[in-house]
Amino acid sequence: ESSLVIRNKARLVAVGYSQQEDIDYDETFAPVARIKSIRLFLAYVAHKDFTVFQMDVKTAFLNEILKEEVYVGQPSGFVRKQYPDHVYALDKALYGLKQAPR
Repeated sequence: ESSLVIRNKARLVAVGYSQQEDIDYDETFAPVARIKSIRLFLAYVAHKDFTVFQMDVKTAFLNEILKEEVYVGQPSGFVRKQYPDHVYALDKALYGLKQAPR
């Protein structure tokens, strides 16, 4: 196997742990199914002899359009020398952002 790099890949991640409640965000909520609902669904599927498929949407939170204004600092290593004190306004959620899982 070759150790040749074909493509580099990077992801911009928010420092969500530095956000303060009631200042940077109001509330957080991630919808999760109750275990009783899952058991009932699986029992019904077994009774009707249906087939269940499992899937995982890994970028579901990352494609969410933000409802409020969120600003982030320039990532280290990518600071523009002409504008070192400028920030970015986000249009879509970033991984690690408290507003992402809504």
